[in-house]
Amino acid sequence: QVQLVESGGGLVQAGGSLRLSCAVSGRSFSSLTMAWFRQAPGKEREFAAALSRSGYSTYYGDSAKGRFTISRDNAKNTVYLQMNSLKPEDTAVYYCAASNFGGSYYGRGAYEYWGQGTQVTVSS
Repeated sequence: QVQLVESGGGLVQAGGSLRLSCAVSGRSFSSLTMAWFRQAPGKEREFAAALSRSGYSTYYGDSAKGRFTISRDNAKNTVYLQMNSLKPEDTAVYYCAASNFGGSYYGRGAYEYWGQGTQVTVSS
């Protein structure tokens, strides 16, 4: 079983930055595809970013492209989401997700494991 624990959320002004972290335990971290999703109040959970098991390939949702960067540190069993130029519409609960499989990155159904989420609030 894989456990995911997110941290790093908080309140930030528009234009600011945050870095989210997701600590992974319970399985070899390097064998997992990792991703971040987000869910705003009253909306569906949407894909933000994903990172292949090798770490060489990254994938971004339209809202994240050019502003967010996903990365992983295999030595620390941690995946990060660096978020820059934040906007009020980025306000959401951000979830870390993991999969034992590769090749499918964008859909919620591709991930077997989920964290509890961390709140990000961007004020205008």
